[in-house]
Amino acid sequence: MPERGNQVTYDDALRGFGLRVTAKGVRSFVLNYRVKGRERRITIGSYPAWSVAAARKQAEEYRRRISLGDDPLEERKAARDAETVKDLFARYAAEHLPTKAPRSAADDRAMWAKDILPALGPRKVTDLTAADCDKLHRMISVDRPTRANRVIEVLRKALNLAIRWGWIERNPATGVRRNAETKRMRYLDREEIARLNAALSEHPQRASADAIQFLLLTGCRRGEALGATWDQFDLERRVWTKPSTLTKQRRVHRVPYSKAVATILERRRAEAGGTFIFSGSLGAPLVDVKRTWASVCKTAGLSGVRIHDLRHTYASLLASSGVSLPVVGALLGHSQPQTTARYAHLYDDTLRAATQSVADTIG
Repeated sequence: MPERGNQVTYDDALRGFGLRVTAKGVRSFVLNYRVKGRERRITIGSYPAWSVAAARKQAEEYRRRISLGDDPLEERKAARDAETVKDLFARYAAEHLPTKAPRSAADDRAMWAKDILPALGPRKVTDLTAADCDKLHRMISVDRPTRANRVIEVLRKALNLAIRWGWIERNPATGVRRNAETKRMRYLDREEIARLNAALSEHPQRASADAIQFLLLTGCRRGEALGATWDQFDLERRVWTKPSTLTKQRRVHRVPYSKAVATILERRRAEAGGTFIFSGSLGAPLVDVKRTWASVCKTAGLSGVRIHDLRHTYASLLASSGVSLPVVGALLGHSQPQTTARYAHLYDDTLRAATQSVADTIG
């Protein structure tokens, strides 16, 4: 045992393999080797946790890999410093979330904070397996089956980026079996629309009530309405140009609006002014209209209706009046034709009336 520092006693049979003893009596097996002109030393393990036979066998395995050009010490260091799922979120948040709409980015953050990081945060990205992703999906599916699908979509996207960044070679979240989802489509009929309009006209919170009326008359998304500013509107030509930062498709959406919408804009300018169309008493934009929505739904006797269903109602009224799908898609700001195709069945009445008119003429 040395008085200070450490001393290595090397094995006569296996080159570079030895036992290191420190001044405090700690004994560890080591292997000295040279790779790419560099002298390296890797610690195999401490004695007696490692027997001489087990340490020698590991040293022989290291020697075999070194002969193939590997560097065990560098690999160990890389594994120790490898990025965790927490690191993955940090880069995902810094580089990918800014490309998404604010509401969508906030939803992503919530999924990371509530579901992904608590379950996988400390894990190395390189160590993640398909079984880990399946387990996460099953765990969330117990009481939130649809949310489980969304969480896996977010994780898969992040891991695809990790492949691009050179962290991993394959995506363990690919192939997770999704839960069945029933697409929900709720439209207000004309009687329900009339009751909603009456409730909105009597509601005391005029800014939020006007915002809801605006959603029904334009079919826009809630974030687009609440983030709308006066400089986006050509009041003379009645055209609303939504900036790319406001739209889900992340591109400018230019859309005309009706005289009824123009009336709402005139009322808002007279009552509030400021930068935002729909603002509170202090001039700040409305963050949400949930309370007003719940109140008017109760007054109007509407059940099972979401604010987003106003967008579906707008689209259904366009389709049922015979407006073509491309025009519906243009007004809604759809970037994919298949998104608008969900409203195709609403043309049945229009087509039925058309074919009946032919029959009547022939008859």
